[in-house]
Amino acid sequence: MEEALRHLPRTADPRLLLGHLHADDAGIVALTDEIALVQTVDFFTPVVDDPRDFGRIAAANALSDVFAMGGKPLSALNIVCFPDDLLDPGVLGEILAGGLEIITEAGAVLAGGHSVSDKELKYGLAVTGVVHPARFWHNASARPGDVLVLTKGLGTGLLSTALKKGKLSDDQAALLIKSMSTLNAAAATAARGLDDQRPGAIGAVTDVTGYGLVGHASEIARASGVRIVLQAGALPELPGALEASRRGFHTRGEEPNAIYAGLQTAPGVDKHLRSLALDPQTSGGLLIGVRQEDVVELQARLGDAGAGAQIVGGVHQGDAGVHLDA
Repeated sequence: MEEALRHLPRTADPRLLLGHLHADDAGIVALTDEIALVQTVDFFTPVVDDPRDFGRIAAANALSDVFAMGGKPLSALNIVCFPDDLLDPGVLGEILAGGLEIITEAGAVLAGGHSVSDKELKYGLAVTGVVHPARFWHNASARPGDVLVLTKGLGTGLLSTALKKGKLSDDQAALLIKSMSTLNAAAATAARGLDDQRPGAIGAVTDVTGYGLVGHASEIARASGVRIVLQAGALPELPGALEASRRGFHTRGEEPNAIYAGLQTAPGVDKHLRSLALDPQTSGGLLIGVRQEDVVELQARLGDAGAGAQIVGGVHQGDAGVHLDA
């Protein structure tokens, strides 16, 4: 993708406040002096068997990009690829119903969509949100000294692989689905409240999805020109994720994610914790950079909001990159 995008001319229009240059989660376009649009799109193939759960997960994943920019979702459009000669239309109805549940929960409205006949089922959303033109978050604002806080456990790829092979307990499967279908709205609201009260408290923010924690941390590192150190022993796991790694239920994305990030791994890092750090996530949490003096307050606010608040690393001066320490 980087090879393809580098040939595109940069947009000189002053209304474009944030484009594709630093691999941010969404684009930002100024509408007025007080309002900017946050625009994103995401869709993928099923990660669970239940159609309604799939719809909920895909919608939460797409909406997450708006929350990662500090915005509020306004509207959504369904994107559907459906094998209408292979599956009953009722399956699609359940997917769309699940998506609508999450869109409504996010405070947005469903404004329509587009569908095509395709041999492979895919579903997602194009989402438009709003944010103040001077108050959006992005991944080029990490500062040496910032602490990195993660709001969800890791391991959705490992667990989904085990689930597809019928090797996940019912309780573990339920917790996996709950995590993937949980919006990042509460976490974003908690961080926004801190940033409003203590301007500048929040640095770089991104959501953790297909490139894994390491991959998305590397995007922050490159965009901000900093060195990020992640602590393998501090990484939060979804229940059963490390067990799934030990049993060999890996995705094909781990090593490509390591290459993408240019990951440097310290001697002694447990290989299963490394897998957790590299595991591609579906609808993962927010990775939030916060000033050292504000991290306790952020954790308290996230806890009150019912979100995770695990410190997973920090930002340092040095060559742009990611280091996984023991």
